[in-house]
Formats: sequence, structure tokens, C-alpha cells
Amino acid sequence: MRAVLALGVTAFTLIAANDPAPHVTVDTGKIAGKASGDVEAFLGIPYAAPPVGPLRWRSTQPAARWSGVRPADALGPDCMQARDRADDHRPLSEDCLTVNVWRPAQRTARARPVLVWIHGGGFVAGGSQDPQTWGDALARRGIVVVTFNYRLGRLGFFAHPGLSAEHAEDPMGNYGYLDQIAALKWVQRNIARFGGDPRAVTVMGESAGGESVLALAGSAMAEGLFARAIVQSGGGREPLLGRRLLRGDLPERVSAEKAGLAFAKAQNIGGEGPEALAALRALPAEQVNARLTMASLIFGELERFAGPIEDGRIVTARPAAALATAKGAIPMLVGTTGADLGFNLAASKDAAFAQFGDGAAAARAAYDPDGKVALPLVNTRIGADRIMQEPARLVAQTLAARGAPAWRFRFSYVATGLAGKPTPGAEHASDVAYAFDTLDVPLAGKLTPGDRAVARMLGGYWLNFVRNGDPNGPGLANWPRVDKAGEPMLEFEADGKAVAKADPWKVRLDLAQANAASKP
Repeated sequence: MRAVLALGVTAFTLIAANDPAPHVTVDTGKIAGKASGDVEAFLGIPYAAPPVGPLRWRSTQPAARWSGVRPADALGPDCMQARDRADDHRPLSEDCLTVNVWRPAQRTARARPVLVWIHGGGFVAGGSQDPQTWGDALARRGIVVVTFNYRLGRLGFFAHPGLSAEHAEDPMGNYGYLDQIAALKWVQRNIARFGGDPRAVTVMGESAGGESVLALAGSAMAEGLFARAIVQSGGGREPLLGRRLLRGDLPERVSAEKAGLAFAKAQNIGGEGPEALAALRALPAEQVNARLTMASLIFGELERFAGPIEDGRIVTARPAAALATAKGAIPMLVGTTGADLGFNLAASKDAAFAQFGDGAAAARAAYDPDGKVALPLVNTRIGADRIMQEPARLVAQTLAARGAPAWRFRFSYVATGLAGKPTPGAEHASDVAYAFDTLDVPLAGKLTPGDRAVARMLGGYWLNFVRNGDPNGPGLANWPRVDKAGEPMLEFEADGKAVAKADPWKVRLDLAQANAASKP
């Protein structure tokens, strides 16, 4: 029997002595999780103070302590975001900075390796409530899994001259990244209490989460917080939402401070002083992130949303460039899906290939050798090569040049139940459920033994890497480390096999690399 009492602003729970829930004491108090067979989960644990009121657009602050035993048996709300679908009923809140831990129920004398997940969603969407990224299946395979929420949209990435003046000693603008660093520090302080090894932490992310991993791996502010990394479709050459400086304008993009002023003006808030900040902090959270969806980033809101900011403190350079100069280089798995995210809006094939300058003829031969490839597919492939495929190779090349172990992959498998869909291949984020062994979520009723086999295989590589810093192990095809050219790669092929080979798209990626190198 449980009784919930209120003490000031801190709730605590009295748990009966015979309560079967697993208990852990973290640095802010005692928690009671829940057991489900051979896995124990501890959910919705605050890792920071609620970033509300005067703490909106402030660096992540410590969580308050509590008395008694706090229930940790339900996920907390995802961070505030605009909804893409009318049937999306996930709880949302500005008070969202919680962490979740799954561990095997069986105790061992040796601390277990830890996997920390950073969710994607274009820095405007996503959260811990996505059942594809729950950690119970991986915990059954012997590791400790951690997920968490971080501030999104303008609540997570926002600059304004008034904020820069208000707290000049704090890193300005990248509040979502500060949350990620705070969550990783929480892991370092607490994960041993869950049976995890703080010296064997792997950080994994996909899309915006993958870019986050790259940003943290290249930042001195996250130094020592994790030992290795997995990046799935995280880009690497340019930020996924484009490069944005805190103050100076770029030819294609105004500064983050000017983007913040534009948003304030749209809310009828002028000025740059304390009054303007007070008015901005008084806005409802829903209004701050209104209309900020993945689609809006492409079709209209980008001038008033900064996304991650090159602030000179957390983000000092483009992702791969920051990795090249970071104090240490860590082992990394890095790769993409076969039909990954890509945008290119050329009105004709001639215009598409003209973007390659002197390489136009070579681009035509690589992307449209028989002249029969449809323009939308040409555009998609060019865009994906620029945004995802070549940047993943660049990251691998950068790490190999520093002598750090790196393994590159491409996930090209399409689940049997989806094979009839009009898709050019494995779409962006389709590898996430395979990595978490949660295919029953997106493929309920359509899952085949072949699909499960691919999930077990990919998960085997990932788990070996989490455990040992090397994806190779018994029963798996050999996956060689990349050389300084970023070769070879491991492809999870359409037939469900994993094959190490030279990249069949090398000519395309060389063209994308040359084209990128010709730009400032």
C-alpha cells in the first residue's frame, strides 16, 4: 500500500515494507522502480531541476533532493513540442528533464556495461515515450540501458541578446545540449548504484541524436563522460539544420540572436533588456514551440528557430572538424540507412548535376547512368549523399586519421512486411528498432523470422561494441575497422546478410566530398 504526501514542492511516498518493487538510492534520494520478469526498470527520475519560470533558458540546474521513497515506475512526460499528428496523445510538459534506467534483474559481482540513448527528432520532437527505444529487450541481453529527455525547439535552442547579457558566464543558446551533458553527468554519479560501470558508457543516437553524439564527442564540456559512441544517421560535415553562429551572420543564415529577435518580434515583444526576457519567459510553453515540427523546419520556420548553435563553448566547429581537434578520440560505430534522409530541390536533372560544377558529367554518370532514373530519386540520392552518406564516411575518415578505432556501416535491409511499400530502400530511422530489438512495435503482426534474425545480428554487433569497444564476436561476419579513406564498410544487405566491402557508392561520395570541399 502506498500513501503520497506533499512537503513543500517535493512529493514523497511511503512504501510498505513488503513492497516487491526494486529500490535504489540515487544522489537525490531513494526510488522504487518496477520489476517485469528478468528486467527491472526505474523510470521518470529527475536528473535536473524543472527548467520553468526563471530557469527557462538557463543552464541545467541540479535536481532537488526528496524525502522518503519516490515512485519510479512510470515514464515522465516528453519535453514540450508541437504535435505532428492529431492522434498523438503523449503527455508533454516543460518540466520534462527525467532519466530512465533498465537493468537485468539478476545481480552480478562485475559491473555491467552501459548504453545511453539520445533520441532524434530534428531537435524539435521525440522523447523517452517512444516504445521503440525502451531498454527492456537490451537489458535482457545483459547491459544497463539509459534514456532521457532534453529540451527541444526554442525551449532547448534559443538565443537573444538579452540572454547573452544576462548570463555571460554560461554557455548561451544550446540548453538542450546542456541537458544532455547534465544527464551524462547523472549517469557518471549514479549508474554504479544500478549495477552499471561508469567507465564503460557508450552513447548512442540517431538523426538529431546522432548529431548530438558527434557534438558531445567533439566538445571539451563532455570530456570523460563516455568511453565510446554509436552514431546512426547523424550527419557530420554540416549541422543537420545548417550552421548557425551565436552572433555573426552567415551568407545563408542570420545569427541565432537575430533569429531569437525575429521570434520575439512575432510575439509582439521588442527590446533586448530584462523586460523583453520577462515577457518571453511568461509566454506559454506551447506558444514558444508552436508550429515547430519536422515539416516546418523545411517549409518556413527555420529563420526563427536556431537549432544547435555554434556558441564557441559547447559547439566550436562543424561536427567532423570538432572531432579532428578534440582532446581525445574515442571508438565509434558510424553509419546510415540505405535510403536515408536527403533534400535536393533541383527543378531538372540538368540543374541537379550542374550543382557539381566541373564534376557535372561524372555526377550524371553516377546518379543517372542510363538516363532513366526519375528526377525525385536523383534529388533524394544527391541530398542523402550530401547530408548523411558522405558525412558518415568523413567522420570515419577523421577518426581513422587520429588512430581511433572506427567502423562504418550502411543499413539496407527492409522488413519483409514492408517490402511492398513504395520506398527506395531502408528509410531514415528504420534501423532504430533493430538496434533496440523492438521490431514488434513498428511491425506488429508483420514480423517474420528473417526480420528477427537481422535484429539479433545487428544487435549482436552493437552489444559487442557496448561490452568491449569492438563490434566483432562469435557467430558474426567480420567487420573490419576503416582505414584513412573510410573503407571498408559493413552493409546490412537487402537479403538480410552482413557483408564487409568497399563502398559501392564511392564515386558518388567522392563527388559529394569534392563538391563540399569547394565551398567555404
